[in-house]
Amino acid sequence: MELTQATVNDLLDRLGPGNDYMYLPSDLGPHDLTDLLASRYGAPRTLVLDGFTDPTVDESRGAALLVPFEGRAVTIRAWASGDEWIGTGSARDFEGTVRPVLVVAHREVPEPLVVPRDEDQDVDWMERLVRITGWTQPAQRPDVDWVKVESSLGTALPSDYKRMVETFGEGAFDGFLDLNQKPWTDLREDGLLIWAGTEHEDLYCWRADGDDPDRWPVVVRSFDGEDTSFDCQAAEFVCRILIDPHHPFTMARYFDTHWFMPYRDGD
Repeated sequence: MELTQATVNDLLDRLGPGNDYMYLPSDLGPHDLTDLLASRYGAPRTLVLDGFTDPTVDESRGAALLVPFEGRAVTIRAWASGDEWIGTGSARDFEGTVRPVLVVAHREVPEPLVVPRDEDQDVDWMERLVRITGWTQPAQRPDVDWVKVESSLGTALPSDYKRMVETFGEGAFDGFLDLNQKPWTDLREDGLLIWAGTEHEDLYCWRADGDDPDRWPVVVRSFDGEDTSFDCQAAEFVCRILIDPHHPFTMARYFDTHWFMPYRDGD
């Protein structure tokens, strides 16, 4: 079996929604399937390793994925995606042979902890974003020449955005929200600078009003040309769409952990 993202889609379609699992051909490398799922859903949680189950595993951490194997799981890694747990690895079949497996189970979507508006006045949103994404790598672009960048744009840029680029470099939050390394000026006639975007063609901008870029509001220009404004900076906006399930552009209901996917190593 040749493993591609299309193959993964086919396997998941065959399992369908709800609780189900399948043993895969023995010549299939489980690490390859893990890598493909990780490229789609981010870093996995290890539930079972070398036959030993993580003692902290419970219903909120994917325990339902282990039920079909009744103690026969050898290695299982799991991802949360919306109302579904997805797991892969290896387990013993009923004849005792260790085989690759793919398993899905229903997931109760949690209500993530939200920061109340009246308690966030002194929050360092970049520090919070680093914690939310579990980012532990060194700064990817610490030597960006912002004087040159800002001179070419004809404007200063928000300080939190510059820290985001320096810290994370080129890539996407949750593999979805692409962080631009230099703001686009395509909407300059509308007073907008584009600092991020998604594959759904939503554009994440600032309305560049006033001389203080740290006070520019975030504006989301949707694919149909509608604008939605938010009275916050870029780093706060990203934090909120990651953790707030009630945000109109939330990603909190799709993943229970969040990450930044680098596209390349920093310079």
